[in-house]
Amino acid sequence: MFYHYRFQHSGSSMAVEHYENFPVASILLPSNLRKPVEVIYAFARSADDIADEGDFRPEERLAALSGYIAELDTIERNGHPDSKLFIDLKQVIGEFRLPLAPFRNLLAAFIQDISTKRYETYDDLLDYCRLSANPVGLLMLHLYEAATEENKRMSDAICTSLQLINFWQDIAIDWKKDRIYLPLEELARFNVTASDIATGNLSDNWRSLMQFEIDRTRKLMLSGAPLASRLPGRIGWELRLVVQGGLRILDRIEMAACDIFNKRPLLQGGDWLSIIWQCLKRKD
Repeated sequence: MFYHYRFQHSGSSMAVEHYENFPVASILLPSNLRKPVEVIYAFARSADDIADEGDFRPEERLAALSGYIAELDTIERNGHPDSKLFIDLKQVIGEFRLPLAPFRNLLAAFIQDISTKRYETYDDLLDYCRLSANPVGLLMLHLYEAATEENKRMSDAICTSLQLINFWQDIAIDWKKDRIYLPLEELARFNVTASDIATGNLSDNWRSLMQFEIDRTRKLMLSGAPLASRLPGRIGWELRLVVQGGLRILDRIEMAACDIFNKRPLLQGGDWLSIIWQCLKRKD
């Protein structure tokens, strides 16, 4: 169920291994959707690597992502993409009649990553999630021919909360990249500074801030959770696992008294027993 990703960016030495907490193309997905899901994630993950990994200069990253935009433009014109990734992507887009806007939004998010290292308000952070996370859920809904307005609303809630959970568990890692995803106005409200993040200061103020973020993110996730009951068969179970996996990470942060500095919260075998139990007993 867990996936390790390794992508080689064409024309460079950018090879990065990734570990994700959330299932992506597990055995619960119908067989006819596994390849399109893998192609979509290959697109997203490789573009993310261009923006975020290696020792490339900002202008090199922007140039590489401009190449991705050009390939999407080629697909939109029904032209012939240059790389295998985009040849596969064109096939998936055509076969499943996928909109191009979510792919463009993802690239916009990765371009934003190159220059934006701080977010002033929660609304600013949500706007970033609208570009970086929500398009993936929208594409999944289109694959299942279930992209109704209500389904999209709940999907956005799930995807945004998953992105936020990833931010909260990676605060220490992101700091090393000079990134802070905690909204600056909320740092100020709880009297937490960038120096507290740099030194891993587990003060009462820090714990109050993190509990605030956890509670809000959990509420957002739960607002989208009923989507699982609206989607039939395997996708509903897949989504339940994703939702409960995200909620379990929040539990893990709480159990560690909000210490994300000394041990990044990860899901272990026992956690998945709890997740499966929660999936079985929920009536969403």
